[in-house]
Amino acid sequence: MKKYLLLILCPLATVAFCMACTSDFEEDDDDSSSEEVTESTEDDLVENSVFDATVSVSFSGTSATVTNSVAGVSVSQSGADVVITSTVEGVEYLLSGTTTSGSFKIYSDYKFKLTLNGVDITSSSGPAINVQSHKRVFAVLADGTTNKLTDSASYASSTEDQKACLFSEGQLIFSGSGSLTVTGKYKHGICSDDYVLVRSGATVTVAAAATDGIHTNEAVLIDGGTVTITSTDEGINCEEGVVTINSGAVTITTTAASAKGIKGYGNVTINGGDIVVTTKGGDGSEGIESKSILTINDGNIAVTSYDDCINAAASLVINGGTIYCYSSNNDGIDSNGTLTITGGLIISSGTTSPEEGFDCDQNTFKITGGTILGVGGSSSTPTSSVSTQRSVIYGGSGTSGKYISIVSSDGENLFSYKLPRSYSQMTLLYSSSSLLSGGSYTIYSGGTVSGGTDFNGYLSGATYTAGTQLGTFTATSIVTQVGSTSSSGR
Repeated sequence: MKKYLLLILCPLATVAFCMACTSDFEEDDDDSSSEEVTESTEDDLVENSVFDATVSVSFSGTSATVTNSVAGVSVSQSGADVVITSTVEGVEYLLSGTTTSGSFKIYSDYKFKLTLNGVDITSSSGPAINVQSHKRVFAVLADGTTNKLTDSASYASSTEDQKACLFSEGQLIFSGSGSLTVTGKYKHGICSDDYVLVRSGATVTVAAAATDGIHTNEAVLIDGGTVTITSTDEGINCEEGVVTINSGAVTITTTAASAKGIKGYGNVTINGGDIVVTTKGGDGSEGIESKSILTINDGNIAVTSYDDCINAAASLVINGGTIYCYSSNNDGIDSNGTLTITGGLIISSGTTSPEEGFDCDQNTFKITGGTILGVGGSSSTPTSSVSTQRSVIYGGSGTSGKYISIVSSDGENLFSYKLPRSYSQMTLLYSSSSLLSGGSYTIYSGGTVSGGTDFNGYLSGATYTAGTQLGTFTATSIVTQVGSTSSSGR
């Protein structure tokens, strides 16, 4: 009624304007992502939406029973292949049971709730779940349930997009405290042409994927939960937008050459969480890569890779967290642009020369805080003019399994690090607030260590019995070099 009153009161010349005004009286359900998504919003919370109608699908073997009394929802079915077409809002689709040859496909004009309530779907002709809708999908893993999805190794021909075992044209938002295990035999495990969000409590596992584990166009947002991915190609791959991890447990293993653990064509930001990345392929198989800016603010991160463990195309900024990197064939940490470290504990192991523990080419390498240890055949040199925390670069040889330590003149053991491999030419970069202006220090190899805190071979607060003296230095400059070093940068 309000629409018609407005139109009557409006002069003819302003009818178009008044029609636009009527949108205030209608619910805007356009959930498509028109702007760059960098974080979740209130609209991404299923509890902020109302779903007061339910359509139930119960799978059994090669058949399915659909219970539907919702006007505006139509169902077509062939055996256990169920297709829903919905023109109404506020609907929950409740899936349960097991099928050995079935699927669930939906067309919807509105966002909807998709509750996985102990469902196990194996498809014989395409995706297990195929969402042909550009609206939000609230994928709720019902509390205490175990859910499984498996697609077919080849898909039936279709003019529609269908790139994953669990595919959605729109935003795909996981919540609930149940678990979901996805096996992608054809291509990706989970794919959204918009963004994927994992919320706290949800357990999402991609047990295998022929290509990417989680693939999106706009963003991957992890706000908690447990995400475990084993994939052939990228573990997490965002083609156009950002990857943001705020919390949760993320474990990724990739196997193909050139496969990245986490890859974002936009910015990659890690604000927290426990992240373990292992890339087992050959050249190009980096651990965490941003094609733009990579920022680490916090979190516990362990990366083991064939290629660079952490790589940024434009800029790499580390403000905190505990980070361990071990590359078997390249740099531990590599920025193709600037490298800035303001905090955190970072242990980075690159391979032999010319590879480096820390590499930023000839660009600015700024250190203002944190505890930093990089070992490789070479190292970029911190930029003295912008760094405020002292560093030392030591060059010599190193033997796998032996400690290298720095001890102050008053007997304080700054650290002892058990080398994970041998170097005929080793370059070690160490920076810490423990390096005091004018302080005198001795570098040792070997010896014995007791007590202390061990972080991947890096021991702090330990009692050290000296081995072989390698050199001494006085920290009078922002950057001090000792021994025969191989370094790059400014």
